[in-house]
Amino acid sequence: MQLFALTLLTLTAFAANSLLNRAALVNDLIGAGEFASLRIASGAITLLVLLAISRKAWPKPRAIDIKAVLGLAAYMVGFSFAYVRLDAGLGALILFGTVQVAIFAVALKAGESLPTSRSFGAVIALCGLGVLFWPNESVDLPWFGVLLMLVAALGWVVYSLQGRKVSDPLCATAWNFIYALPVPVIVQLLVQSIGDQTWFMTTNGALLAMTSGAIMSGLGYALWYRVLPQLDVSMGALSQLLVPVIALVLGVVLLNETVDVRTLVAAALIVGGVAIGSLFAGHKKPH
Repeated sequence: MQLFALTLLTLTAFAANSLLNRAALVNDLIGAGEFASLRIASGAITLLVLLAISRKAWPKPRAIDIKAVLGLAAYMVGFSFAYVRLDAGLGALILFGTVQVAIFAVALKAGESLPTSRSFGAVIALCGLGVLFWPNESVDLPWFGVLLMLVAALGWVVYSLQGRKVSDPLCATAWNFIYALPVPVIVQLLVQSIGDQTWFMTTNGALLAMTSGAIMSGLGYALWYRVLPQLDVSMGALSQLLVPVIALVLGVVLLNETVDVRTLVAAALIVGGVAIGSLFAGHKKPH
């Protein structure tokens, strides 16, 4: 039950990131590069302070995990710039739908034995994504926004897989954030040089970015690194399909987004698939 509660809390934080990012960008409160940079910086500061308090000393630098840092940076940058063009719920669906497929592929390649119920649950959940993405005149998929979100998804896959090897989640997450910080700053400088833009940030935009970074990202990712070793690869992927559903619900409540019958059917299939995959597969982890 504790693992379930911690996982659900973490997934809710992931969904909140979509809403905070989209709300900041759609209302022109901050630029995408600025949001990503401030998000990582505030997350790093928060994690370092918590690390210092828990260790009763200022933490010493940790050796850089190149894969984790590049994965985190790709996720953060792609995520922020994608939400210039994508709605919160739709972006989350593209992100975690791609994560689902990619991590399941990794699990199969690694020889992980997938219980029948988990495979069946994954198929049902992916059918939910198919229902939502089935082309019609009401679905708008800006190609560049989709491409950026795919980059974010692949970055998150790398970051999550590296997290399975971590023994000290708080320390690892703190230094990953610190080492990843230069990437969004460099990307924003390149964007500015190409588009003749200047740094843009309002107080409300900064607050949204800091909330996303310090609470939803910094603490959320540290918690994710804590629960990941207790989940096998396929269950870690399957559980993340709940994030788009949570994002859709929060979007309705907080951003006044509308939900049609098709979206409700898709959400029901996704939740049902995750439930089948988690409740009937047992808890034995692969060796």
